[in-house]
Amino acid sequence: MFRTDDTIVAIATPPGRGGIGVVRISGPRSHQVVEALTRHGRPFEPRYATLAEVRGPSGTVDRAVVTVFIAPHSYTGEDVAEISAHGSPVILQGIVVEALRLGARLAEPGEFTLRAYLNGRIDLIQAEAVRDLVEAVTPLQARAAFDQLEGTLTEEIRRIDRALLDLCARLEASLDFPAEGYHFVNENRAADEIAAIAHDAAGLLADARRGGMIRDGVQVVLAGRPNSGKSSLFNRLAGAGRAIVTDTPGTTRDLITERIDIDGVPVTLVDTAGVREHPSDPIEVEGIARATAAHQVAAVVLVVLDGAAPITGDDRALLRRTEGATRLIAVNKSDLPAAWPLDEAGADAIRISALTGWGTDELRRGILSALGGTEVQREIPAVTNVRHRDLLARAHEALLRGRDAAAAELPEEFVLADLNEARALLEEMTGARTPDDLLAVIFASFCIGK
Repeated sequence: MFRTDDTIVAIATPPGRGGIGVVRISGPRSHQVVEALTRHGRPFEPRYATLAEVRGPSGTVDRAVVTVFIAPHSYTGEDVAEISAHGSPVILQGIVVEALRLGARLAEPGEFTLRAYLNGRIDLIQAEAVRDLVEAVTPLQARAAFDQLEGTLTEEIRRIDRALLDLCARLEASLDFPAEGYHFVNENRAADEIAAIAHDAAGLLADARRGGMIRDGVQVVLAGRPNSGKSSLFNRLAGAGRAIVTDTPGTTRDLITERIDIDGVPVTLVDTAGVREHPSDPIEVEGIARATAAHQVAAVVLVVLDGAAPITGDDRALLRRTEGATRLIAVNKSDLPAAWPLDEAGADAIRISALTGWGTDELRRGILSALGGTEVQREIPAVTNVRHRDLLARAHEALLRGRDAAAAELPEEFVLADLNEARALLEEMTGARTPDDLLAVIFASFCIGK
C-alpha cells in the first residue's frame, strides 16, 4: 500500500451517472499516460484546462477536459493528470481500463490522499479531515472538517509541541552539564511551564465531547407505553411516515431508525416498542427487550407520555427505569384536553402535539440542551476525531505527571520521560511519527479515488 514510485489511476467522482465524471492519475508516468490516452500530439500546459479526445484501442471514447499538474504543485505532491469526461460509468471505466493498459495501477482506497500525506502536502489530521469532509451530511460537520483541513487544529498542536520542545531542550541541556552546575530551568519554573502547556491541551479537550457529537452523531431513543404517540412523534421529527401508526397497542415491534439534522448535529432517532408490564405475545416481549437495551445505550432517552389520558403504572415504571439516564420528557397529545397537570411529569417536561407539530421546535432545542448545550452550533470545535481525543487525553495525562514530578523536584530524567511521552503522542496525532499499520487502518476507510 505504501509504494509511491508507480503511477495510479481511479475514478474520483461518486459511483453512478452524472453530468461529469473525473478520472485522476498520479505518479511519475501520469503525464505520459494521459498524452497516450488522448494522443494530443504535444505536452499539456500545466494547470490549464484543455479539451481533448480520449481514445481507446477501438477509437474515440469521449471528448474530455484534461488538466495536468507538475510536482510538487498538485494534490498528491506528484505529477497528476485529471480527465473530466461525461459522467457515464461505461465511459469512465473505459478510460480507467485504457490507463491500466498503458501502465498505470488501480489506486487503493485513500491512496491519493495517502501520497499527499507521505509527500508532505498535508499532515495526518488534515488527511483525516478530507475523509470527514467527503462523508459530512450536515453543514456543521462540513464546517468542522474544513476547519481541520485548513490546518487550525494542526497549528494548535504544533504550538503546544513547540513549547514542549523548548522546555525539553533546556532540561536536556541541564542534564548535559551536571558537573558544571548549569541549570537552564529550575524545578518550580519547569512545573509552571508544564502546567501552562497542560492548560492549553485541556482547553482543546474541553470541546472534544461536543466535537465528537458533531462528527459521529448521537442516538436519541423514543420510549413510552403503547399508544402514547411515540411513532407519531418519530414521524413528525423525521419529516416522513417511516413508522406505522395505528390505534392498536403494540404495533411497533422492532427498532426503527432515521437520521435527522438538529441544528447541524446528526441525530439518529430510534422508535421502539411500547413498554408495558404485561405484553400480549412473545414477539412483543422481544420488542420490549430490544427497546430496553436501546434505552441503555442512548445519548438521550426521549420519554413520551400521553397527556390526554391518566398516568398509568407503566408510565411510572418507565420514568423510574430511565431516571439515571440523560432524559427528556415529552407530554404528547396537547391538542386534546389535559388529563393531568404538567408538573406531575417533572419540572423539565415539554408539552407537544405530534399530530399538529405544536411544541416540536421546543423539543428539538430540548434535545440539544440534553446533549450538552446549544453552544455546539455557535463555534466549530477543534477536536472531533476519537483518535485525536484519545491521543490528546493521554498527552494531557503525561503532562500532568511531568508537572507533578517537576514540582516534587525529582531529577530531570523523570520529568523528561513524561514530557517526551507527551510529545510522541502529539506527533502521532499529526502523523510526524505514526506506525505503518495505523496508516493502513486510517486510509483503508477512504473511498477509492480520494
